[in-house]
Amino acid sequence: MSDQLFEELDMVKEEAREHMQRSVDHLESELVKVRAGRANVNMLEGIKVNYYGAPTPIHQVANISTPDARSITIQPWEKNIIGEIEKAILAANIGLTPQNNGEMVRLNLPPMTEERRRELVKNVKHLGENAKVTIRNARKEANDHIKKLQKEGLS
Repeated sequence: MSDQLFEELDMVKEEAREHMQRSVDHLESELVKVRAGRANVNMLEGIKVNYYGAPTPIHQVANISTPDARSITIQPWEKNIIGEIEKAILAANIGLTPQNNGEMVRLNLPPMTEERRRELVKNVKHLGENAKVTIRNARKEANDHIKKLQKEGLS
């Protein structure tokens, strides 16, 4: 086999590896957002606030902290965007209701119910299955490409 064929095989292998790694990274980022009974600032990852007309990540307009295991506090740097933060949290549909006291927004996590736990398990299984399918497809594409290269190399 020629050096060019080896280079192409290495390139196909590297592309497949990168594609698979992106799938795993995406799964990890989605799993971080899953509420597992404890308050976590990553639950708000991906929420964008309308900040002077531009969608801005919530962590760029406020200080987010977890004072205890069941609550998250969001202290905006500008008090006039508290309403926008509330709207963004409600629109994100993360199952939490914001409470505004004029100074900050508080999110209280309700105790985990059996129904909510089953729903989370179902969602996590779905995320895992999607990641597996994506990885399987990347592997299949790489194998097909390698078979095609081998046929071209033999003829």
